Amino acid sequence: MTFPAFFAQVPPILLRDPLAEFLGAAEGGLIEYRYADAVRLAGHSCPTVAGAYLLASRALGCLYGSEVPRRGNFHVSCGDSLDEGVTGVIASVLTLLTGAAGSGGFKGLAGQHSRRNLLAFGQGGGGTFTFRRLDDGSAVTLSLDLSSVPPDPRMGGLLQALLSGEASEADGRDFRHLWQDRVRRILLEHWDDPALVHIRSA
Repeated sequence: MTFPAFFAQVPPILLRDPLAEFLGAAEGGLIEYRYADAVRLAGHSCPTVAGAYLLASRALGCLYGSEVPRRGNFHVSCGDSLDEGVTGVIASVLTLLTGAAGSGGFKGLAGQHSRRNLLAFGQGGGGTFTFRRLDDGSAVTLSLDLSSVPPDPRMGGLLQALLSGEASEADGRDFRHLWQDRVRRILLEHWDDPALVHIRSA
């Protein structure tokens, strides 16, 4: 498996998962997630997956500061419904990184480590994502805006040619390069750009 080289340059997200520690899956419960893990989950790399990864990193930093965030210690509310736009894609990445799951999530052990019903939709206003810590109730609301990292102007024509079956092999290579280059710019050149993730107290 060969991913684009820039995947390895994206900052990782270190989490402590008490359930993983309890079951012996990770020493001390420490698990490092990388952008490639989000790509494996989604099955592709796109601005939405990149934005979700960035959104989660920013939220965890707001709620934990320099501490290692505790996976499974979050309730996540998505402002839009599950089937609206790219909400479902973003939510799947947020589940990966926070442990917050819907009704099908892990129900816990003797009342501990439950991940079920910690992910909700249609709450808090369209386009927003609210992360709330279960232990102290602190919360932050974020929204994602990728418009300041626009696609290359050639993307539209190349995409149409590919979908219609009229594209050459060179067109395909150009499209793939330009597509992933936007992802690269989002995650590397704009990782700390406040224009991409808007933050407010919940």
